[in-house]
Amino acid sequence: MTPSGDDNSTATPEQDLAEAAREAKAAAAEAEAAADKAEQSADDAEKAAGDAAESAEDADESEAESEATATAEDKDAAKAAADSSDENLASELLIDERHPDVGMGAPGPPLRRSNPFMFGFFAALGVLVAWGLWNALGQARSVLILLLVSMFIAVGLNPLVEWFMRRGLKRGLSVGVVFLLMILAVAGVGFAIVPVVTDQIDSLITNAPEWLDLLTKSKTLNELNDRYQFIQKAQDYIQDPALAQRAFGGILGVGKVVANALFSGFTILILTLYFLASLPSVKRAAYSLVPASRRTRVAILGDEVLGRVGGYVSGQFLVAACAGFFMFVFLQIVGLREYALALAIVVMFTAFIPMVGGLIGVVIVALIGFTDGLWTGVACLAYGVIYQQIENYVVAPRIMRRAVDIPGAVTVIAALLGGALLGVVGALLAIPSAAAILLIIREVWVRKADAS
Repeated sequence: MTPSGDDNSTATPEQDLAEAAREAKAAAAEAEAAADKAEQSADDAEKAAGDAAESAEDADESEAESEATATAEDKDAAKAAADSSDENLASELLIDERHPDVGMGAPGPPLRRSNPFMFGFFAALGVLVAWGLWNALGQARSVLILLLVSMFIAVGLNPLVEWFMRRGLKRGLSVGVVFLLMILAVAGVGFAIVPVVTDQIDSLITNAPEWLDLLTKSKTLNELNDRYQFIQKAQDYIQDPALAQRAFGGILGVGKVVANALFSGFTILILTLYFLASLPSVKRAAYSLVPASRRTRVAILGDEVLGRVGGYVSGQFLVAACAGFFMFVFLQIVGLREYALALAIVVMFTAFIPMVGGLIGVVIVALIGFTDGLWTGVACLAYGVIYQQIENYVVAPRIMRRAVDIPGAVTVIAALLGGALLGVVGALLAIPSAAAILLIIREVWVRKADAS
């Protein structure tokens, strides 16, 4: 039956049933989901209860541990208090056990560096150290002199080594050639001088009796002997038994000097060879100690200083060679042919000594000339004086002008100071050292003064 007013409706009973079934399924699904949520909530509640129980157990354990710790701390505090009371009792009974800030007053502040005691102590310590270093340098003076001489010779021979290197030889081979030439020169000098010295000693021994006869025939000497008895005193001195002992000691002393001279010469040769072979590496090592910003300028100045030292040695060698050559020619003319080569070598070596070297050579040649004859000795003396003036005012200035370029007054002052400090070695090293110092003053000090 169709109700009244619904004649236009198109729904059927089957559709209504299907729709009711769908609604029932949806309601069942919702009910199942609600049941699942309720079950999950129950599980969460159970888990939360378990966690709460564990937290309660942890709290109980922490409380027990804190009670145990508090009990141990109380025991330690009680023990410390007991120990403190024992120490206080001991400090009251024994004064030696007291701390200074308890029984002897509070400690004072530390000593200041400006304190007179501290200043005096460190000043005295510095003086002792300086004195010890000075004594050490004094004891090592001979070794330092050998080092200076060896370095001076090596720097002087370096231009010759570089000359061979420019001809295609390697540095090691060039050093070997120069060193061999130096050894041959030293050996040649020895072979040239030793025979002359031996001949002069033999001549002195041979002519001694004749000279004594001439002395005894002299009327003036006989009158002086009658007055002062010097001949008798000489005989007594010769016949003295202690003379042999003194002479033996003198011979030992001379032998010691000769042995030291030979050892020093051998040491100088070895050190010169070492410095000559390692000069480039030594220069690089020295320049590497300078800051990089100034290394180039220091290297330029250092090479210039070494060049001037080498130029001085080369120039001095030329001056000495000229002196030896002209002396050899002069001795050939005056008749001292057998001594010409040896005396020329002696003059050449003495010419290396500034200021007084030429005078020493002239005196030696004149003494040999006087043994040959009076006029020969006078001629040697006159020649030496004249040649010294020519050398000092013509030869040396022309050769040394490009080598060192220093004023004459500076040369004289440097030679005097060097001779006073180190003797002959100081006089030899003084002029190149003065040239190096003057170069540094011109290139560094004067430039800074001009720029300021």
